[in-house]
Amino acid sequence: MFSDTHFHFRLLSEGDYGLNGTEILEKMAERDCAFGLDIGTRADDLQVRQASVESAICGIKDSVLAEKARNFMYFSAGIWPDVGAIHSREQSMKTLEECILKAQNDEHQDILHRKIIAVGECGIDHHWNPGGVDGRKEDDFDEKTYKGERELFEAQLALAKKMKLPIIVHSRDGFEDTLDCIKNSGYDKGIIHCYSYGLQEAKAFLDRGWYISFSGSVTYTKKSKLEEMNALLNYVPEDRLLCETDAPYLAPVPMRGNPNCPVYVEHTYEYIAKARSIELQALCNLVDKNIQELFFSKS
Repeated sequence: MFSDTHFHFRLLSEGDYGLNGTEILEKMAERDCAFGLDIGTRADDLQVRQASVESAICGIKDSVLAEKARNFMYFSAGIWPDVGAIHSREQSMKTLEECILKAQNDEHQDILHRKIIAVGECGIDHHWNPGGVDGRKEDDFDEKTYKGERELFEAQLALAKKMKLPIIVHSRDGFEDTLDCIKNSGYDKGIIHCYSYGLQEAKAFLDRGWYISFSGSVTYTKKSKLEEMNALLNYVPEDRLLCETDAPYLAPVPMRGNPNCPVYVEHTYEYIAKARSIELQALCNLVDKNIQELFFSKS
């Protein structure tokens, strides 16, 4: 139970967060996690991310738990819309496609290195905060950057369509551009991850067949916004609902203020289950069913 459809394993296990990757995967295995998706953000980060997960699995002493971790771990590969990637988008896209194909087709690598099941995360981000993780400044958003950002996103939508893979979409303060790029691509198979818009925007994505994934940020809802949040959480159909951590970011209440990790996704499940008035296990079951349909169905 408690599958996590979006986290950044290498950042939480090898970055400045001080978390033990082996312990995280071991705890997920102990809780019978069915699915964990390690998300890419740079054109060339796939190999090093896979090596990080492999190293952590090798550190699990219990062979049964190690095998469980190997079975539930999957990977995406994509380019987050940072300014550098936007301006080098043609070469970045070439590198990304080469990395995915190499991982998928190299018969000398083990199965862990061939489990590339999605493109992303990629998309539109018009939020700026010089003191934040992204370090974005208002001056970064000139006309050339806006245009290039759309082109980078649409190129990844086209790649996902070509490879017949779902796509993981990042969209922050850019709903209209996100939807416009999706419409231009004509490809509607994927996830709007860490959903941060309202009910009407959700309707626009859902009407096109997208999945909506909620992170720990839903647990931060202010009292004045609780009614709106509950309406949104209940509006998303059960066959389009997913849960994630976006670890190491956005730790849910009661872990807010700490580095996030996939084990904490249970708090998001609990919040959503309560809002939808369903049993926790029922929510886990429907999320796992949606994961199977999106990533593994042949239809």
